[in-house]
Amino acid sequence: MNILVTGGAGYIGSTIVNALVDRGHTPIILDNLITGHVEFTNGKIFYNGDIANRELVRRILKEHAPVMCAIHCAALTVVPESVVKPYEYYHENVYKSLELFKALRDYGCHRVVFSSSAALYDDAEDFVVTEDSPLRARSPYARTKQMVEMILQDMCAAYPFEGLALRYFNPIGADPMLRSGSYIHSAVLGKLIAAAHGQESKFYLTGVDWPTRDGSAIRDYIHVWDLAMAHVCAVERFENALNSHYSQNGYLVINLGVGDGVTVWEFVRAFREIYNKPFNVEEAPPRSGDVAGAYTLNTRAKELLGWQPKLGLKDGIRDALRWSDANNF
Repeated sequence: MNILVTGGAGYIGSTIVNALVDRGHTPIILDNLITGHVEFTNGKIFYNGDIANRELVRRILKEHAPVMCAIHCAALTVVPESVVKPYEYYHENVYKSLELFKALRDYGCHRVVFSSSAALYDDAEDFVVTEDSPLRARSPYARTKQMVEMILQDMCAAYPFEGLALRYFNPIGADPMLRSGSYIHSAVLGKLIAAAHGQESKFYLTGVDWPTRDGSAIRDYIHVWDLAMAHVCAVERFENALNSHYSQNGYLVINLGVGDGVTVWEFVRAFREIYNKPFNVEEAPPRSGDVAGAYTLNTRAKELLGWQPKLGLKDGIRDALRWSDANNF
């Protein structure tokens, strides 16, 4: 199948592109390279442009007809940055998604897999959330994801349009074949690597008074390759998922995580075990927009997509370190 991947030159998008290629599909990348990396597009069909450019979207869909589905990953994604740059986040993530969806609908691509986030969920007493758990987006970034979900849901109800919103938990690692990986030091693993390599003086463990077993935040860390394969399954089993009793008016939410909670302190200990060299760790207050965290159950993903994660926490850490070493990052 021909699949449009917006943000396909980014960390997650490029890994999805590689997984699609490996499975025999033809991804078409649309990325403005503001946060993406052109080297991830080598050997791929690539359009350098904006997702809100209706004429460009029309041309892509015409030149590669039929495009069976769009995987929409293009977005700004750094929570603390969204707090100080809310306009940029709402403009890039919400307004441009609305324009993209209209262009897709108008020009013949009626299926969307949307890259959403578990940051939408409210706190759960036992830290376990499902697709039906209450929502409470607490940063501009999270609110942009919730708004785009609402737009997609309304468009699916009103038009011949269908959508899957995949709510990611916490991606880590790199393509196991090292074709792509993360260049950003904003997430836990990136900051650990930066501290371990001396690019930062220490790793600041932000937030140590959360109501968890050790006071640090709890997360569901999913290997980015498992996450990418979930998108392949979503594309291939799109109709099966939308025909389930979970869907409503052509729209469905599916959580993507490992199904187990790991605290940040536990993550740090696992990293130290693998890296096996000293570096400094210092406890610090939580960042603006931080939450205690949660993890999910994969019941719906297993049932509807036939997907379950195959790689673990230490696999993600090892692959991220391999990527960093290979790219002097």
